[in-house]
Amino acid sequence: MSDQTTVGVGMIGYAFMGRVHSQAWRSVGAFFDLPLAPRMAVLAGRSKEHTAAAAARLGWADFETDWREVVRRDDVQIVDICTPGDSHAEIAIAALAAGKHVICEKPLANSVAEAEAMVRAAVSSSGKNMVAFNYRRVPAVALARRYVEEGRLGEIRHVRAQYLQDWIVDPKFPLVWRLQKDKAGSGSLGDIGAHIIDTAQFITGQNVVGVSALTETFVKERPLSSGSSETGPVTVDDAALFIGRLSGGAVASFEATRFATGRKNALRIELNGSLGSLAFDFEAMNELWVSEGDGGFKRILVTEPDHPYAAAWWPPGHGLGYEHTFTHEIKDFLEAIATNDDPAPSFADGLRVQRVLAAVERSAADSSRFTVVEDV
Repeated sequence: MSDQTTVGVGMIGYAFMGRVHSQAWRSVGAFFDLPLAPRMAVLAGRSKEHTAAAAARLGWADFETDWREVVRRDDVQIVDICTPGDSHAEIAIAALAAGKHVICEKPLANSVAEAEAMVRAAVSSSGKNMVAFNYRRVPAVALARRYVEEGRLGEIRHVRAQYLQDWIVDPKFPLVWRLQKDKAGSGSLGDIGAHIIDTAQFITGQNVVGVSALTETFVKERPLSSGSSETGPVTVDDAALFIGRLSGGAVASFEATRFATGRKNALRIELNGSLGSLAFDFEAMNELWVSEGDGGFKRILVTEPDHPYAAAWWPPGHGLGYEHTFTHEIKDFLEAIATNDDPAPSFADGLRVQRVLAAVERSAADSSRFTVVEDV
């Protein structure tokens, strides 16, 4: 590709999300015919030694120890934010003000006010914006949305969504940043509950408009570090459960927990409609189960060339994995930039999820009182 079609990418953060985003930036051009060629220009982190090592390992051409330098660089047109939630707003607003395209990890921010400020910055910017709800890009989830859009399930009546993990079941697990409200914003609610809210809204095309919720913190003190005898308070929820109403009339239930012993990454969703049902579990991510009123469910192996995203990859029956969802996300983001379309999900979509999270917290703090989701 010519120099005119190359876009420089600057990524901020190199831990779990940084690694998987790096994989996506490296691989996307090898599998999809893209209108733009991404160049992995620079990686930013706080430690010079660790950031330099991560840049070399993950394939970045350069590194910085101040994210502001990434935003200032002329060779960066896209800023990819893979940091904890407490820094999303500051980085994104600065990048958008500089005219950069911005993709930001979820949840969009740590509060509705921060998310609103990010949306205002996006509206005023020439840059495009996307929030990284990667599960939209699972081929089976995208196929589920197609089924609903085609009317094959009829009127959607029930939605059941769960996200079940078990990585902090051990009370000796240390007090990492995801367990501190000032850094993470919330616990299981924002970390994984945000995903099932977005997935439910994406598949159904309906928004959550009201909730009744409860949250619980099972382990209230944890070691400050692995093996430490000194402890600190856990200031987020370990589990969040709520029922809700959707804008199209469906009723829904949601459960997000990191205490489901034996469940590693079970994002599950089931829809029941007047004509049929569908069910999905990320721990079997290449399968979609569908019932079209014929008395039972049938398994669809979502690896055929006519299934969403699948044609770019392997022969039918050769499944995809977690990392491919991010490659699909980056592919869609680059295409939107090239065609001057608005990427989805946008910061406005992220704000909508943030308002649901806030309503859940308000309801849980008010004895599970039914709480309307604010939308202005």
